[in-house]
Amino acid sequence: MKKNTPKKPPKKLSPAMNEAYIEGSGIVAEKDIVSTLEENYMPYAMSVIVSRALPEIDGFKPSHRKLLYTMYKMGLLTGGRTKSANIVGQTMRLNPHGDAAIYETMVRLARGNEALLHPYVDSKGNFGKAYSRDMAYAASRYTEAKLEPISAELFAEIDKDAVDMVPNYDNTMLEPSLFPVRFPSVLVNSNFGLAVSMASNICSFNLSEICETTIALMKDPEHNALSTLKGPDFPGGGYIVYDEAEMEKIYRTGMGAVKVRAVYNYDPDARCIEVTQIPPTTTVEAIIDKVVELVKDNKLREISDVRDETDLSGLRLAFDLKKGQDPDAVMNKLFRLTPLQDNFNCNFNVLIDGTPRVMGVYEILNEWTAFRRNCVKRRVSFDMQKKKEKLHLLNGLKKILLDIDYAIKLIRETDEEAEVVPNLMIGFGIDEQQAEYVAEIKLRHINREYILKRTEEIEQLEKDIADMEEILGSDARVNKLIIEELKDISKKYGQPRRTMFLYDVAEQEEIAEEPVKLGAVNIFLTREGYFKKITPQSLRMSSQHKLKENDEIVYSGEVNGGAELLFFTDKYQVYKSRCTDFDETKASTMGDYVPAKLGFDDGESIVFMAVTEDYSETLVIFFRNGKCAKVPLSSFETKTKRRKLGNAYSDLSELVAMFVIKGEADFVLKSSAGKALTFNTALVLPKTTRDTQGVQVMRLTKAELAGAYLAEESGVKDIEALRIKSIPSAGTATDQDIDQMRLI
Repeated sequence: MKKNTPKKPPKKLSPAMNEAYIEGSGIVAEKDIVSTLEENYMPYAMSVIVSRALPEIDGFKPSHRKLLYTMYKMGLLTGGRTKSANIVGQTMRLNPHGDAAIYETMVRLARGNEALLHPYVDSKGNFGKAYSRDMAYAASRYTEAKLEPISAELFAEIDKDAVDMVPNYDNTMLEPSLFPVRFPSVLVNSNFGLAVSMASNICSFNLSEICETTIALMKDPEHNALSTLKGPDFPGGGYIVYDEAEMEKIYRTGMGAVKVRAVYNYDPDARCIEVTQIPPTTTVEAIIDKVVELVKDNKLREISDVRDETDLSGLRLAFDLKKGQDPDAVMNKLFRLTPLQDNFNCNFNVLIDGTPRVMGVYEILNEWTAFRRNCVKRRVSFDMQKKKEKLHLLNGLKKILLDIDYAIKLIRETDEEAEVVPNLMIGFGIDEQQAEYVAEIKLRHINREYILKRTEEIEQLEKDIADMEEILGSDARVNKLIIEELKDISKKYGQPRRTMFLYDVAEQEEIAEEPVKLGAVNIFLTREGYFKKITPQSLRMSSQHKLKENDEIVYSGEVNGGAELLFFTDKYQVYKSRCTDFDETKASTMGDYVPAKLGFDDGESIVFMAVTEDYSETLVIFFRNGKCAKVPLSSFETKTKRRKLGNAYSDLSELVAMFVIKGEADFVLKSSAGKALTFNTALVLPKTTRDTQGVQVMRLTKAELAGAYLAEESGVKDIEALRIKSIPSAGTATDQDIDQMRLI
């Protein structure tokens, strides 16, 4: 009997194939991994982008739309509140998700949660707070809700064919694909969505300002939005540190950062700072946790106590100051070290006709105007059709007016009921619809007075239809209707700004960071830009590094845990950070990806990292043209919280190498022509200008600088044989001479 032995896997597998091998079974699957991703992952990714995570031009995601439409159909726009559990249960007819996900969506739309500038849900009960991480909302069986009055502007034309109605997930009922919103709700209420490979983060703007700006842009496409739309308006208030250039960038591109500060007042009798408004990107618990951490680390010695005194009257954080402390100086320090000042990073990514697009305020308002024009035209067309149908019936009734007695006689003399309509059609020359309408008139209405009153409507209907046809043929008339609606909404629902502005806030008002002295740590940087901070104890336990494929460590050293890090990039910029900004990790992890953590520009990568504690060192830079620049590292020191500096080094010639030295040092330079030299940096005068192009050290003719090395690391045995006493110099050795001097 032949023994059944398992097949051996093939020695070579195609790298383009994803081949699974099961012992005893041989190859069971052989499929191209690209096609596998396309077939399995791409549909999921597109579903998340198009049907879940990103808002559309009406300002809503599908989950929001399904919930609000369900509440509208339940009669909660005009009726009383009902239990939230009832709403959640009814919404399941449209939304194939669990009750927890639906209720969480409802909570954020509710007035009680305070997440939206203009809430759509009128709530009763505990709906939690957007500014609190730990203040949880009550279960749906305990809370009640109905629609806010402003929600009427979402549904005003939904029954007039203003938008497309599509089947729900089980094809048992219809739901709107979009809401025919009468104002740009996409910018009035904030919206955050995280899709696959993309996200959306839209801040809220003041309703009155948005309406005014939309009207102005409709009248003049060249209108400057900054003159009417001052800036974002957050539900929780706060102060925006105004930056006109950044605001203009957001309005034009939809990308940028808005710096928001907390609002506070000082009680001198109690020596207490009271914070009453915080940035929208943080919570009271996150602020308290950060303050406690700073106090424990002895970085914040001015505060003796911190309390969360938030109650039914609103948010309140209290900071007790030690005797003799300046409250404004303490707040400046808190702004710098805690989320009491934070950035709202704008990313106005909106779905337009199923396609995600990052747009600025101008483009979003133009898209909304185009969408709204279409809604108005569809509404007018719907109303016109209804009037035409009514006019058609009344024209038939008008013909009956010519001889009511004959109509009665004709009906009475008809033997069969089914023949009444055909006889009326023949007797008066009307069509079936008109004849049905006449035949259904009640006996009490068969009098001249009733018929005359009804036929008097004909003239008005004809005028209305002619006016509607004119509207449909004129964008100017459509725009006029939209503008009137926007003015009415602004007057009815507009409210004063909650977020104010701080102008001309000088950076020097921020107090300088104090040097931090911590224990020693080992830091590592890889060529691909991964950074690791490892304690000596952890490194002794395991020193085997996990690296990305084809990556390597380009810097390693033991430094003070409070040292500053300067990351120079290939875009001639430097990003400043500290060891304390990075979490401690182990050698067995990849570490932090610096470009992502520090927010590098697209395609930007690290070329050098400088480490310092007091900026007493010197940065030495070598360029391809043979020049050397010597810049004191103190030129990169800032007294403020600036983390990104431009013009970090000269862009006139390609960078060859960078070094950080204390005092002076010897360097060996080698040219592409085979020449080499040794020189001391004392021959180069320092320049405080960061992007100085330096001075010529190696004279090059039809050649370029190929490499620069610290003398002790160059591998050259006889350094002095290459030394020059003045610059520039062409070098004193050939490749053969250098080979003889190198250590074997």
